[in-house]
Amino acid sequence: MRKLLVRRATEEDTHMPDRRSTTSTPRWVKVSGIIAIVLVLLFVIMMFIGGGKHGPGRHIPSSSGIEQGVKQP
Repeated sequence: MRKLLVRRATEEDTHMPDRRSTTSTPRWVKVSGIIAIVLVLLFVIMMFIGGGKHGPGRHIPSSSGIEQGVKQP
């Protein structure tokens, strides 16, 4: 009968050195993305909460009741 030599793997054999991936996204890109998402969400929330009229007409005073740009005879 033949004896098979079986060698058990030791920690030295299976341990790989800790290496950081060089293809990961830089931290500044992640932080910028998070800030952009938060700003967009705040804008959307403000649009829903603010309600009412939106657009350039919102900033024109309408105290006289006359349409803007129309002359009276």
